[in-house]
Amino acid sequence: MSMVSEILKYVTMEEGQAEMTLTDYGGVNKHVADFVATADAEAIHLAMQRKGVDSERIVNILTDRSNMQRHHIGEAYQRSYGKDLGSALKAALSGKMETAMLGLLKTPAEFDADELKWAVKGAGTCEDTLNEILVSRSNAELKEIVKVYKAVYKADLQKDIESDTSGQYRNMLVTLIQGNRDESKAVDDHKAAQDIQVLMETVAQKKPDVGKFIEIFCTRSLPHLRKVIVGYNRSSSMDLDATVQKVMSGDIRNGFKAQVSYINSPTGFFAENLYASLKDGAKEKVLTRVMVTRCEVDMLDIRKEFKKRFGKSLYSYIASKSKGDYQTILLGMCGGDDV
Repeated sequence: MSMVSEILKYVTMEEGQAEMTLTDYGGVNKHVADFVATADAEAIHLAMQRKGVDSERIVNILTDRSNMQRHHIGEAYQRSYGKDLGSALKAALSGKMETAMLGLLKTPAEFDADELKWAVKGAGTCEDTLNEILVSRSNAELKEIVKVYKAVYKADLQKDIESDTSGQYRNMLVTLIQGNRDESKAVDDHKAAQDIQVLMETVAQKKPDVGKFIEIFCTRSLPHLRKVIVGYNRSSSMDLDATVQKVMSGDIRNGFKAQVSYINSPTGFFAENLYASLKDGAKEKVLTRVMVTRCEVDMLDIRKEFKKRFGKSLYSYIASKSKGDYQTILLGMCGGDDV
């Protein structure tokens, strides 16, 4: 019996085992049916004219509208008052609330492009930001981010990442940013077994070729890779987590761990990031980024997974770990409690 045939029995899904889906519930529905952009623009303008600024009013409006509707509010504000809504809010607000509010006004690609620029500019690099965004965005989303990055910063995102990273970690990020992952839903068990064999043979080498891991995990579909992970853990003497710990180090190890975490459970990946950011208290940028980018995508699923993993609702945990206007905007993006 060949090695692939032997591995195949560990890959084949048991009868009745459910295929994991990316999302069952989706994002918080913020689309208002009787929406009037000019009315919202006027209400926000009046809230900013008040002494002390009625930030709660602004938060309630913008967190209760979809991204597209917020874009229309910005256009209406520009027409009515002759200035950019983002600039007006920046002048009226401050701190963490300002950052979150301005994030809500951007398109998803604009927000991600800004975060990636922040991650690579200056003397240091924020690898966690690069990992979170690049491992979790679809091919179409990645291509749009690259396009927006070039338009806004007059620079090539891939080149900026290449100049700010090195080695196999750079190779992993560059492969991801190409946006060439297979996004099909069907899984060929035989091909999954072949990939497992490649990984096991690579690990058995005196000097394992990390490039083989990158090639497989950065280009194969998520359902395929879940089969690979399960089959590898069953057929190898060392599970994938231990293997990564053994054959990788530094940035590539952390980046690969982030990727495996996302592949195993996209909503679990974000739930873990949210819990860590709230628990530590010093990771407000991570907290803001995840809430802004996921609220209309899969926040309901993240909330469900958060409660399952940590025994408390995301809403209640945010309420216990934040305060003031920043708390209000975070709870608005969360969209409700799960009692």
